[in-house]
Amino acid sequence: MSTNSEQELEQNEAVTVDDYSANLSLLQQVLAGSQMLFVAFGALVLMPLITGLDANVALFTAGIGTLLFHIVTKGQVPIFLASSFAFIAPIAYGIQTWGIPATMSGIFAAGVVYMVMSYAVKLRGVDFIHRLLPPVVVGPVIMVIGLGLAPLAVNMAVGKSGDGSLVLIEQSTAMIISLSSLLTTLLVSTMAKGIFKLVPIFCGVIVGYLLSLFFGILDFTSVSAAPWLSVPNFVAPEWNWHAVLFMIPVAIAPAVEHVGDILAISNVAGKDFLKKPGLHRTLFGDGLATSASALFGGPPNTTYSEVTGAVMLTRNFNPRIMMWAAVIAILLAFIGKFGAILQSIPSAVMGGIMILLFGSIASVGLNTLIRHQVDLANSRNLCIVSVTLVFGIGGMAFGVGTFSLQGVSLCGLVAISLNLLLPRMR
Repeated sequence: MSTNSEQELEQNEAVTVDDYSANLSLLQQVLAGSQMLFVAFGALVLMPLITGLDANVALFTAGIGTLLFHIVTKGQVPIFLASSFAFIAPIAYGIQTWGIPATMSGIFAAGVVYMVMSYAVKLRGVDFIHRLLPPVVVGPVIMVIGLGLAPLAVNMAVGKSGDGSLVLIEQSTAMIISLSSLLTTLLVSTMAKGIFKLVPIFCGVIVGYLLSLFFGILDFTSVSAAPWLSVPNFVAPEWNWHAVLFMIPVAIAPAVEHVGDILAISNVAGKDFLKKPGLHRTLFGDGLATSASALFGGPPNTTYSEVTGAVMLTRNFNPRIMMWAAVIAILLAFIGKFGAILQSIPSAVMGGIMILLFGSIASVGLNTLIRHQVDLANSRNLCIVSVTLVFGIGGMAFGVGTFSLQGVSLCGLVAISLNLLLPRMR
């Protein structure tokens, strides 16, 4: 009897949600979509600004990627896709080593990996990913992504270029700007209420930008010269097998995070999206969005937890809202002055916020180990985690001729190999 009551309650809740979504007018859907884009905006543009990619292209590819995702998933999942922070270090290294076009070929290949994994999930079920990539593998790899980027954040926060070779802003001024941006982000994240709690990065950027204006370090020359309407600086990929082999292993951690994001939005919406439309469809849509982004010179896409939080707060479960957010992102991409303003954000502003962001990424990896109760007293687990962390943070690299494997790519392969080869404790 209780089971039937629970089923009826779930059906009634689903009907209520569907009715609410259906009652939204077109204007309400557009406004709700712009709000979702506002929530995602800070992280969306920060990633390309850090790596040297074009922010307007990132807006365009986030919109295109989100629309492709909804086509693949038949418009059933209220999710917005945009720039993935897991790829920051590999993209920065790839651009420095092979250039943007070659790096795009690697990103395209990473998206194909998602799509191959989606086919494996369809054949063998969700457990396939968990067996191949258990928490003891994924946790330390995610930690390496965050901790490996720590020097980049600190250098930019003190007014230097990412590699520390150039002084861009006087250190005392840079510290005031970066720490103010960081403090604002921390306060908004922990103390704000409602929708503002979901946009701490955006608030931090605004405060840092205003302080930069006060100290007179902003250069608006490019903003004045930029046209109001312009086509984003699209870059076509060029095949480079070094970049492809380097970037493929990076897809490991985001693919596993995708499963967690789908579980999260399923809990928020009260529907099991792992079954309908199915994890194989959502993972394929994510991969297709990433590969499509690479065709235009944009960053790889991933599902955004901030937007999931906004969905939970606003109770707007209608996937059409995300489609409108995508359309608005595409339109903004063609406003030239908008992109020029984004490019004018000083490195110190981004450095302050990145201190929190990169630390948060590392914390996600640590939480993965804790949440799944990975026993580090077990010598097998300890070996996997220890070797992966030291390889990643220490900068270990293996190379043959002109090819070199290092960073997140190397750590992903090492963690998977150790998990498959080391004997299990009995």
